Formats: sequence, structure tokens, C-alpha cells
Amino acid sequence: MKIVILASTLTMMISMAFAKDDTPVGQIVFKNVDIFNGIENKLYENHHVLVEGNIIKTISAEEVNVRSDATVIDGTGKTLTPGFIENHAHLMLMGPNLPAMEANKTWEDFAIHGARMAEMYLMQGFTTVRDAGGANGGLRRAIDAGEIVGPRYYPSGAFLSTRGGHADFANYSAPVGTKTNFGRLNLSQEVDSVAEVKKYARNNFRMGATQLKYMQSGGVVSAFDPWQLLAGSPEEIEAAVAVAESYGSYVMAHSYRKEAILSALNAGVISIEHGFAFDCEIAEVMKEKGAFITTNLTAFDPGLLDIPAVKNVPSSLAKAKSASETFKNYIPNMKKCPVKRGFQTDCVGSVDACNIQIAYEKNLNNEFFGPYESLKTMTSVGGEIAKLTGDFTNPYPKAKLGVIETGAYADILLLDGNPLKDFSVVGTGDKWFGAEKRPESPETIRLIMKDGVIYKNTL
Repeated sequence: MKIVILASTLTMMISMAFAKDDTPVGQIVFKNVDIFNGIENKLYENHHVLVEGNIIKTISAEEVNVRSDATVIDGTGKTLTPGFIENHAHLMLMGPNLPAMEANKTWEDFAIHGARMAEMYLMQGFTTVRDAGGANGGLRRAIDAGEIVGPRYYPSGAFLSTRGGHADFANYSAPVGTKTNFGRLNLSQEVDSVAEVKKYARNNFRMGATQLKYMQSGGVVSAFDPWQLLAGSPEEIEAAVAVAESYGSYVMAHSYRKEAILSALNAGVISIEHGFAFDCEIAEVMKEKGAFITTNLTAFDPGLLDIPAVKNVPSSLAKAKSASETFKNYIPNMKKCPVKRGFQTDCVGSVDACNIQIAYEKNLNNEFFGPYESLKTMTSVGGEIAKLTGDFTNPYPKAKLGVIETGAYADILLLDGNPLKDFSVVGTGDKWFGAEKRPESPETIRLIMKDGVIYKNTL
């Protein structure tokens, strides 16, 4: 009798699995909006955009026919844009500094901070975030399951770094081979051979990474590494690239010096992070390789030398001064020989501090490159970078990101004004250090939709 009941139940389950669901997909229509599509330097005025489920179904200059149960949003006077994309964040790293995180933080501290950062980013208009090191797949699973609120999430797993490199976060006196807090939690791993690169790169993908992050150059505020460092042999970087490609994905490299950037590109790295020594020769190689760059423009802020982590540490101050002198031609070179550049904030710190830094990074993009290039950097270029993960590693492979076009994911913002004329409507801030705490979400971002779900609507 039990066998008969079990067989009957199994048959019913199989039938249900293959039965067609006739429930209509939900419809939301935006009426009378001006559209920035993420690509063109113009607005399409007084258009109508129909969202069905999580996909943009129709874009039309004429009214769109919808069902009687559709949600209608009148966007008259508002600009509809793609959701913004952050290409270089560290959602798990709360600071206040690396030694404190190594010695005094548990997995609960990192997880809680990551959840708060995820919600903050979404409320600042970022519907997609690529994490550039220090996060595995758990945060994405929680977001995608609806357990916490946050953007689409592309984590890199542990930073991969040599001993004494930019992601060597061990205590000063730690012997070679000592397990660290960052290592135990797979936030950062020391790799000093081709075999170790392969092992930890594979482990990153096992832990939910969508791409790899290799720390090739040194840094300014880190303890052991001059910014001029060329960490990792070409064979080691090529090993990381080979593992990433076996997963259909790619490597992003923290690269400062020109020699580092060219070495990374020649090893197969497709995303250059920071890239402060960028010039026209590098631009030619990047175009040949189909590569991208993301740069935190706060590095060019005149107040950089007054940051406590720089000013109060003589070695960091010396490094910052020499780096600033060497990298001063980045902006004119980028204007002269532009390449595909993604938006990057690179904040490590409290949620409130990163909120301020994000708004200031938006402001600097406009100050240095103008509204159109800045908007493209925050939308369609980020969508192209997200697609580099390939079909079977990309957690969101079914549609485009960073554009407003038929068939793209319904990641949408409504802005209170025209960002091509008044860039402040994207939620900028004109002050970094000493700035007042920013609101949970900019008033001028009137609506935030991710994956067809509305998370904010003040219309």
C-alpha cells in the first residue's frame, strides 16, 4: 500500500513539474518617461516602458497596451535609466584597518557588515555590484533567495596575493605558512607558486566566486608592499587566467605600474583594476585584447594626503606622494586615448563612510569626464564587464545588464531630472572627508527597481 501511494505521489509531482503555469506574468508600465538607454548621449523623450516579470518587454513612443491588473507609474518629467553598476567594491571589509580585521573580527562581523553594505548599495541606485575581493558566494545566495536586500552580486572570493603582497594581511611577525583569519574565512590567500595559484583559484570558484582577483602591484596604505611591486611571475598570473577560463570566466588584476598593467594584459588578464599608470600605449594593448579598466578617481583627489591612514603613517605618506607624482597623467591620458572604463569606489570602512565615498566618486566622475561618459561608465560598461563571467559562471545569464532595451533585465531607476544636464540627480556628494552623514537613499532617485521588483518608490 505504501509503495502504491509513493508511486502515485511521484507521478503527481512529475506531472506538476511539466505542467504549464498559465498564471500571467506581472506587468509594470512606466508612462511618459525620458529614457537614457546606457549607451547613447541623448534622451528618448516621452516614452513608455513595459516590464513583464523581470524583463523589459516593450519600449515605445506610443502608449503600450497592458492588462487591467498592470501597475501604471507616471514618470512625467523623470528620466528612466539602467540601474547603476559598481565594478570594484569590498562589501565584507568593514575596517577600520587591516590589522583590526585580521585580529579582532569573526565571520559574524563580516557577514553583518556585508548585509548592511548590500542594502546601502541598492538604495544608492546600484542594482549590480562586482566585489573585488574578500567575499564568497554566501552573500549572493542570501540576496538572490530574498533573505536580505541587495544588488545582483558578483564576488571574487579570496584575494590572491604573494607573501608580502598587497593582500598579505597576516600579522607583522607571522611566520611563513601561518594560517590567518583572512585565510580561514577565504577572504584572502597567500599564493607563492603556480600550484598554489591553481589550488586557491579553484577553491574560489568552489566557494562561489564569479571571477578571480589577483593582487599584482603593491599599495599605499598596506603594510609590506611598495606600490611599485611586481608581485607574481607571468607563469603564476597565467595559471590564474587558465583556471578562470576553465570556468568560462576571467581574472581582474590590481595593477598600478605600467609594467604591471602590460604584464597582466599579456598574461590574459581582461580587467585592470586602478591602472593609475595608464597611457596611450596601454590603451592600444587593451583595445587589442578587449580589456577593461576600473579606476577609483578618489586617488586623484587633492585631499588624499590628508587621509589619517596616509598622513599618520610615514611609510604610507611617502608612498602616496611618490604615487601621486607618477600617476598624475592618468586623466589626460584617459581623455586622449579612451578605453572601456567601469565605475569603481574601492571603499573599505563603515557603511556610512562608504555611502559618502560612493557619492563623492560619482561627483569626481562627472568633474573629470562629464555626465555622459560618467553615466556610461556606471551602466552599459558595467554590464559588459558582468557578461565576462560567461554563461555557466554568471549567476544572471539570461539577459543584458546596464542598458534599457527590449529583452534586458528590468533593473531600472527613475531620476528627478535630466542627468545629462544636471548630474547631481544621480546622488552625488561634493565632499569626502568631513562630509555629513548621507541619507539612506538620494531624494532625486525616486524609484529603484531590481529584477522587476520595486525597492523604492517616492512618486
